[in-house]
Amino acid sequence: MTYCVALKLNAGLVFASDSRTNAGVDQIACFKKMRSFVKNGERVIVILSSGNLSITQSAINLLEQRGRYNELRSLWNVESMFDVAMLLGDCLREVRERDGPFLRKGNVTVNANFIIGGQIREEPPRLFLMYDEGNFIEATEETPYFQIGETKYGKPIIDRVIHAETPLMDAIKCVLVSFDSTMRSNIAVGLPIDLACYARDSFNLNRVHHITDGDHYFSQISQLWSEGLRGVFASLPDPCWETPADHPCLPSTTP
Repeated sequence: MTYCVALKLNAGLVFASDSRTNAGVDQIACFKKMRSFVKNGERVIVILSSGNLSITQSAINLLEQRGRYNELRSLWNVESMFDVAMLLGDCLREVRERDGPFLRKGNVTVNANFIIGGQIREEPPRLFLMYDEGNFIEATEETPYFQIGETKYGKPIIDRVIHAETPLMDAIKCVLVSFDSTMRSNIAVGLPIDLACYARDSFNLNRVHHITDGDHYFSQISQLWSEGLRGVFASLPDPCWETPADHPCLPSTTP
């Protein structure tokens, strides 16, 4: 299992992915789920992946290979992020068509999901969520983030904090808390975490961090968040659900 999340804000984009894969409790390994393609001053593209590792790696490698050999349409020369998502969808379908029948014979799951985000000159930053079939949707101001993988534990904090006007530094903190919450509730998600932050119209990716075990800032965030939650919980009023006669805080139902 894995966990990936990306945010599209007015100030830019934030991406994060864990690196843990497992095929049972005794087969745990680390593989990067984030790939970036940067042409400084012209385009920045980041792809996050979850699902069958061989499928996702093959699809991204095929996308990269076609760009390396200067095809007429590649991630290096198309004019929009929509076109990049279309190219990756085509690569995903091709890999699934080629490998899927053989994997299914061995009862191997062939699911794959991607988040594709970035900015190409002459258009604003954009963010897409790609489904298993190669189709995709785009983030909006009302829905400015996407998650793939083990999403449920990290979603509540993002729903409460993130909106289009959120500053990038606050967004980074929120993403890290989201990962901390997920890791505490699901052992299939774990360090290292790859984090990338893209400032709108910068056309370079200079805020990239690889968070490993013992990272001081991540440990600090985890500790302060836990202490803060316990403090807020302790300050909540006690329930007042007994009979109104005993607890006047509830209105009487006697006519």
